[in-house]
Amino acid sequence: MKTAATLDTLPRDARPKPAFWPQGWWKLMEFRIGVIPLPIYVVAGALIAGLVATGKLPNEISVAIVMFAFFGFTLAEIGKRLPLLRNIGGAAICATFIPSALVYYKVLPEPIVKVTTDFTKVSNFLYLFIASIIVGSILSMDRKVLIKGFLKIFVPLAAGTIVAGAVGTTVGTLLGLGAYHTFFFIVVPIMAGGVGEGAIPLSIGYAEILHQDQGALFATVLPPVMLGSLTAIVFSGMLNYVGKRYPHLTGEGRLQPDEHDDMDPSREEITGHMDVSHIAAAGITALTLYLLGILCQRMFGLPAPVAMLFLAVLVKLTQAVSPQLQEGAFVVYKFFSTAVTYPLLFAIGVSLTPWDKLVAAFNLPTIVTIVSTVATLMATGALVGRWLKMYPIEAAIVNACHSGQGGTGDVAILTAANRMTLMPFAQIATRIGGAITVTLVLIALSRTV
Repeated sequence: MKTAATLDTLPRDARPKPAFWPQGWWKLMEFRIGVIPLPIYVVAGALIAGLVATGKLPNEISVAIVMFAFFGFTLAEIGKRLPLLRNIGGAAICATFIPSALVYYKVLPEPIVKVTTDFTKVSNFLYLFIASIIVGSILSMDRKVLIKGFLKIFVPLAAGTIVAGAVGTTVGTLLGLGAYHTFFFIVVPIMAGGVGEGAIPLSIGYAEILHQDQGALFATVLPPVMLGSLTAIVFSGMLNYVGKRYPHLTGEGRLQPDEHDDMDPSREEITGHMDVSHIAAAGITALTLYLLGILCQRMFGLPAPVAMLFLAVLVKLTQAVSPQLQEGAFVVYKFFSTAVTYPLLFAIGVSLTPWDKLVAAFNLPTIVTIVSTVATLMATGALVGRWLKMYPIEAAIVNACHSGQGGTGDVAILTAANRMTLMPFAQIATRIGGAITVTLVLIALSRTV
């Protein structure tokens, strides 16, 4: 009988080859596309194709999860491997905008489009993702630093909004778009807070004040929202690359120097014993806070994600949850950021990202105006943030979310930047910053007409 030591002394070509089953198969299972083992990935793709070919793709959650994961991680892997694009958030860009184009050009089979659109709009699982990310990231923050960060972030956000508004309007005017059109129909929509919370109420307000058709006005303000969000995604991906080259400019997801988290969000694996009941309890806690947010929205008009955000901060500051529950919330955060981000972006691309509206903004004066606005917003955030002793890259990325496509834009921007821990601050920039922008602009417009 040959021992392991004896086998080691044999020439390499004389050693017996290891059996494929099960060790070889296990190695194959550890080769993954995103989080999907390669054999499962192949089987899932074949099953999706087979179900589409039969013309009966079930509209149920199990099918949707597998389908979103298959396409989301496929497109993300493509984006991670494309030269140049991989350094500027290519995974998030491909996972979001390629599906949008495939739907518009009718390349993606209709059953897949229907199931994706129906499931995304009916389930609204974007908010499940945001709730899990916000609560998990807030509960893993240092308590003392948390409140300082929330107070500080309004300064670079306000400064960036004012400077970007001035620069964007000036650029558009110089390019012949006119100061009025540039400011109200290009610059303001970029910073209005996305589509549902920004472009729609903005167009309704414009319609009432200007006595014009709301649908036509919505079609006018939507393209800058889309292209502004895409610009923010690209710039945030570039900042992630800059941060790797110049580490002193970034906290890798932390907003301020000397900040530490109760649990380190950057670590890749969860170590130590973790009671499953604490993970489940953390998930229910996150969703309960979101339900409280919905109630606050109905009672006070505060957007549900923002209300949930402040409730989570209150829970953290008052130490209302145990350390074990905080660890469970961290696991929930890591699960959603690792396993759900790219499938969610695929669903967003199919159901909530109209390709034709994005393409409509592709004329040189509009593009230059939008890029100038977003670049100024982020650069001002970086400069003011550094003055306030914040990491400039993180401050710039939070400001970038002010020009994003609402909650969907926040997910794409932070994914491209690889800084999902900034989601609470991103929500402030998007929701509160957008609401303030829309309110002030409508008041100003009503007094100028």
